[in-house]
Amino acid sequence: MAEPSGASVGQASIPEGLAIWTAPAKLNLFLHIVGRRADGYHLLQTVFQLLDYGDRLAFEPTDDGCISRVTEIPGVAETDDLVVQAARLLQQACGVQAGVRIHLDKRLPMGGGLGGGSSDAATTLVALNRLWSLDLDEAALRELGLRLGADVPVFVRGRNAWAEGVGERLSDISLPSAWYLVVAPGVHVSTPDLFRHPELTRDCPAITIRDFLGGEGRNVFEPLVRKQYPAVAAAMDWLDRFTPARLTGTGSCVFGAFSGEGEARDALAQLPTEFSGFVARGVGDRTAPLEC
Repeated sequence: MAEPSGASVGQASIPEGLAIWTAPAKLNLFLHIVGRRADGYHLLQTVFQLLDYGDRLAFEPTDDGCISRVTEIPGVAETDDLVVQAARLLQQACGVQAGVRIHLDKRLPMGGGLGGGSSDAATTLVALNRLWSLDLDEAALRELGLRLGADVPVFVRGRNAWAEGVGERLSDISLPSAWYLVVAPGVHVSTPDLFRHPELTRDCPAITIRDFLGGEGRNVFEPLVRKQYPAVAAAMDWLDRFTPARLTGTGSCVFGAFSGEGEARDALAQLPTEFSGFVARGVGDRTAPLEC
């Protein structure tokens, strides 16, 4: 498991004896907008690449029906946390009488385009489905996850995916092995503002998986983010010295692919102090829970 360089949001220790569930980060290897639905939602095409690094969670089932987050997350109230919302949604949907105490080791920068909150929510659904002995299938969990956010279903699914629609229509995709250096510029990007921006490209021609594997695809948000957020532009310019830099999601994190771990770590060692980052390997499947 790769370790970050200053990317932690506020790590919390997880009590010994609890199984640890990983909530993997994701990268958008490209991101197109191909149209809009009648209700105003944008229609997307993207590829989700899961990483072997992310947040970590642990769950203590209780008999009192209460759902609580043990860990304090700066700036995120318990009621606003997708982890708590996911647990309560599953509890209500299945008529569960049990409760849970949730421990969260938040290692991914928030608002960075890495899917941390969505992955945490998906991991909560998957874990509690097992711990509460609910036996819901993946399709049912994905449907619940979509009510929490468009990115949640891909993390419930737990595999790299070609995604369309608002991100909920998922297909398998086989991706080449790669190591990634992820750089966090330390700024917050406003996703709603970007989606409303008049210069955003909203009419990309639809492409196929074959087109993508042949080298097509870009992130339509990248020019806007570079223009509006100098720190993101600076991070991309620095990473471009080693490998082509790309924006994940709407940012603010950027990433570059390397053929080997050593090359990625050599670049990380030269990371300017105003940025933080980590090295991770691209993987295809959800990591199983690990015993502490």
